[in-house]
Amino acid sequence: MSVHTEIDFSQLLLLLKASSKEVVLQLCDVAFTLRQCNQIPTAVGMNASAMLGATIPEATELMKSLAQLIKMAVFQGCVDSQQVASLFPENFHKNLKELLAKIISERSNGWKITTINNQISLPKLIDFNWRADVKTASDSVSQMAVPTCILHLQVQENAGTIQTPASAAVHTVELSKETLETMLDGLGKIRDQLSSVSKQ
Repeated sequence: MSVHTEIDFSQLLLLLKASSKEVVLQLCDVAFTLRQCNQIPTAVGMNASAMLGATIPEATELMKSLAQLIKMAVFQGCVDSQQVASLFPENFHKNLKELLAKIISERSNGWKITTINNQISLPKLIDFNWRADVKTASDSVSQMAVPTCILHLQVQENAGTIQTPASAAVHTVELSKETLETMLDGLGKIRDQLSSVSKQ
């Protein structure tokens, strides 16, 4: 399926009613946040309608098409205005095409970073600290002087976004000598396997 059949470019012509380039820029930024939405929120349609002096249904269809265009441009990795312009039909309004291509290409890097930051990811180890300790209290007398390792793991729980910094949590675990040896042996095997993969 071609880009031209996925996106209703005729809806984008409504942007010609914009009072300034800044209005178009604002609508593009909003459209980027809607790229995964199946339905444009009513409030967004109403706001775009007020900005362009159009009906709410017209503004809603515009935002849908604009979101699809931006999603396509980011997905295809368009990094300059010529690449973005190539997504448009040849007979599309020249000045509007150039304006949208310029805005999307200039915004693409920031949008890509935001997209990556918003992806679901596993927690990441940021830092760790440890200390050797000796148990001084236990239900069993035989455990009173057993050396242990207290391990503090600082973990980034989520990727975070530009607006919301990533949250981090510290997890503390206690490891006996035997458990620590088992863990170190396992980590050694992981290191060896990663080394062999990187050499392929």
